[in-house]
Amino acid sequence: MGSASLIVLIIAAVAFSAIGIAVAKILTKSKPNPVKGQPYECGIPTEGSPWNQFNVGYYLFALIFLIFDVELIFLYPWAVVVKEVGITALVEIIVFFFILFMGFLYAHKTGALKWM
Repeated sequence: MGSASLIVLIIAAVAFSAIGIAVAKILTKSKPNPVKGQPYECGIPTEGSPWNQFNVGYYLFALIFLIFDVELIFLYPWAVVVKEVGITALVEIIVFFFILFMGFLYAHKTGALKWM
């Protein structure tokens, strides 16, 4: 049941996505227009080039946030089964936090956490 269910789920996901895209292509009319091709932001016409460079610090900060956010996602199932698994779960979460903390120290050492 395990791998067969996963394969069926993947096939169903791809099929539903492809059918949705195909129906949208068939039912909508395509009317190209130069105004439609312009970048849109808050209804204000753009001035200059829409390709602006952003400070890489924003991306690093967002990636670090995602790492710690994903950590919380992994922490919830652990909290549900910690009493059943016992000391093994405690050791595993300590190793997990150690690896995460080492990543945090590396980010701090390289200056990725400094805001601008």
